[in-house]
Amino acid sequence: MSEMMKAIVQHSFGGPEVLQYEDTPLPRLKAGEVLVRVHAIGLNPPDWYLREGYKMLPAEWQPQVSFPVVPGTDVSGVVVAVSDNVDEFVVGDEVYAMVRFPDGLAGESRAYAEYVSVPVSQVALKPVGVDHMHAAGAPMSLLTAWQFLVALGHNEPNPLQEYRHAPVPLTDKTVLVNGAAGGVGHFAVQIAKLKGAKVIAVASGRHEALLESLGADEFVDYTKTVPEEVVRNVDLVVDCVGGPASGRFLPTLKRGGALFPIYPLGFADTKKADEMGITVSATQVRSNGAQLAELATLLSDGTIRVVLDSTFPLADAQKAHERAADGHIQGKIVLKVM
Repeated sequence: MSEMMKAIVQHSFGGPEVLQYEDTPLPRLKAGEVLVRVHAIGLNPPDWYLREGYKMLPAEWQPQVSFPVVPGTDVSGVVVAVSDNVDEFVVGDEVYAMVRFPDGLAGESRAYAEYVSVPVSQVALKPVGVDHMHAAGAPMSLLTAWQFLVALGHNEPNPLQEYRHAPVPLTDKTVLVNGAAGGVGHFAVQIAKLKGAKVIAVASGRHEALLESLGADEFVDYTKTVPEEVVRNVDLVVDCVGGPASGRFLPTLKRGGALFPIYPLGFADTKKADEMGITVSATQVRSNGAQLAELATLLSDGTIRVVLDSTFPLADAQKAHERAADGHIQGKIVLKVM
């Protein structure tokens, strides 16, 4: 095996143009890791946050990045080597993973590459019957939805709030998902439905047929109707857009309900939520191979589907990031490596 590989490397912060397709050294395996020959890579918002220099974070939260860096976290591929102390996987296993997140926020995940080393605790066998492109679209977005809605899966401190995030019961509840057609959103719709909820999906009109096929019971086209003006008595809002505007969904919730902003920074309506008896909670997704193994069963039998918005060769990562910047993504953007 060559000592070099192709990867997307950035030497500075900036727009998509800083993503360069270059030769870079092959990863060196450490104890407890497997080396994966990457077939496909899923894009996620932290990829462009890193590319831009985490401008959206308060200065004290911005990780110190040392260039050059290889961005990306989500991969599907084949194990080509294992460290001496690993017996959970063998060479030839088809696997998928979210690599070193959030520990690799400063660029240590290194997934936009032909090969990536992955801690064995973060790897799971790829879902049977699901190709690498679709499998690569799952890890971060699906784990985010699962950890918000079903099981946190860890005991690490929550960097986003003082209290531990706790999923709420979904059976026979009404759940509104805002940004329902995006990466996290289209999984949140399916998970809420799987767990017995009535699901109201909010997205633009072109996504209606897809979201109904994924299980949405009702659909609100936000380009024609303001959801917070027409929806009432919801038990849970999953706001996959989040940010400062997330508080606009408080009127849709019944007393005792919950608002889960996937991106909670800037939320400014804590006092109003407290007065209304509404729990506002978020968490930071974490790599979890055991949960990916559990989810692989649901992906294999078609209970949960991965929807692909678009695909690009690894060398065209710039174009993939330009597509992401255009917005209105339906599902996931994926890079094809081989």
